[in-house]
Amino acid sequence: MENKVLYINACVRSGSRTKRLAEKLLERIGEPFEEIRTEELSFPKADEEFLLRRERLISEGKTADPIFEQARRFSEAETIVIAAPYWDLSFPASLKRYLEQVNAVGITFRYSEEGIPEGLCRAKRLFYVCTAGGYFAPDTFGFEYVKALAQSYYGIEDVRLIKAAGLDIDGADVNGIMRETEQSISEMDIG
Repeated sequence: MENKVLYINACVRSGSRTKRLAEKLLERIGEPFEEIRTEELSFPKADEEFLLRRERLISEGKTADPIFEQARRFSEAETIVIAAPYWDLSFPASLKRYLEQVNAVGITFRYSEEGIPEGLCRAKRLFYVCTAGGYFAPDTFGFEYVKALAQSYYGIEDVRLIKAAGLDIDGADVNGIMRETEQSISEMDIG
């Protein structure tokens, strides 16, 4: 992977507010990035045949197989930015499918002798960027899931949430909410 920053874009709409915030963050990070648009990926069907093939390749140490391409990219990144709008108490299904591909023993994590996951990713930090139309957007249904994977499996300790909520409520000052969130990105220590 040439770029140190991996941008995982799970936004579907062309005028996505989540994407707008993620792009502001990427601008602030100021490094070249590789963008992966999850809606454009062709995911293999995760049936028994796929799982057996994947397990066989891992046991044979054949992690260079194309089936592990997304896991290798994720593992090699130094900074990860995920843009995911809040949908149906979570995030778009394409992001879940992407994360299923990234979870690869021997690439993004391994198990200790006690069966505890140990991270193998190079990333020092992961930013999760999210927007929500209302305020009923519990972090546990999107961000906390990604945070748990990042910290417990991938070894990425610095996991941060950037969000703007209440954007679709009647009378909401959408521009004001977005400007305030963009300002917080501008002032954030991205260390």
